[in-house]
Amino acid sequence: MSEGSLENVVIIGSGPAGWCAATYAARAQLNPLVFEGAITEENRMSGTLPLGQLALTSEVENYAGFPAGDLAAFLDSSLPENRRLMMAPHAGEGVTGPELMELMRQQAVNFGTRVITDDILKVDFSKRPFTLTPAGGDEIQAKCVIVATGASANWLGLESEERFKNYGVSACAVCDGALPRFREKELVVVGGGDSAVEEATYLTKFASRVHLIHRRDELRASKIMAKRAHESEKIDIHFNSALIEVLGDDSNGVTGVRLQSTTGSDEETTLKAAGVFLAIGHTPNTGFLDGQLDLTSKKYVVWKNHFRTSTNVEGVFAAGDVADDYYRQAISAAGTGCMAALDAERWLAEQE
Repeated sequence: MSEGSLENVVIIGSGPAGWCAATYAARAQLNPLVFEGAITEENRMSGTLPLGQLALTSEVENYAGFPAGDLAAFLDSSLPENRRLMMAPHAGEGVTGPELMELMRQQAVNFGTRVITDDILKVDFSKRPFTLTPAGGDEIQAKCVIVATGASANWLGLESEERFKNYGVSACAVCDGALPRFREKELVVVGGGDSAVEEATYLTKFASRVHLIHRRDELRASKIMAKRAHESEKIDIHFNSALIEVLGDDSNGVTGVRLQSTTGSDEETTLKAAGVFLAIGHTPNTGFLDGQLDLTSKKYVVWKNHFRTSTNVEGVFAAGDVADDYYRQAISAAGTGCMAALDAERWLAEQE
């Protein structure tokens, strides 16, 4: 990238949506540039480090094309030595989140994608070409932009919660619930909305019992979802309760939780559990857009046309969880990354 150059496509974000968009854009000879995010403590705490949320996940069992098996030799042959050395040794149970993301990144790079390890702090979509301002460099001019910055799971902020992330603490039951460590064990879900009930209900397929922890005396979920939770023989609802500590050890990971009453008393309860699932919402990473794209009430980017990734600004497209508050899966994010790249390619062809 030379100073003053005009980029065809700039992709902001480095999760499944971003790398899939980059692969398709590169194969279309668009010479895409990806800003994958900066490696900073702030990004680590907010869950926005390069490679996205999936890099914070251990085993991935539900991404098509990666059944359980020993991928060590494949990883050795597919990834550059310097990046392979930074990864944990492959355990042979199937692909892990970091491994899958490294493979996606490398696939995009193999087709000519250029990558800058930096954050985009500001954008100007008021005129074309668009202007992007990185944290550590000169402004970038772009004919077309794909926003794929994802959404960060909300966490309670407990020190014990941070300690056991990926060792029994998760923010995605669909991603992790079927893992062997959770099967036929008692599990905890924190939250009281539809997402929490959906997660708890999903986990009943694998858990011996699910404890749903809610701060209030009534679920915020829709009536039909609340009814489902109340009627489930495998879900115990703990009202007026707050999770104050995740219990566990280095050998077993999570072994239980400590709850405190929210009614004003100091009453505490300890529950045995092998896993804790946070279902207290996600925050889309759209703050840097500064209101220049239409957002939903939950701050997700709005797709303006049915089953298209276009936004309210022509030439700006959105892919992945930054525009999806419903599915939030790696494979659906990757699919919309493909769509965004194809939409961008066709839009550029119309313009030129």
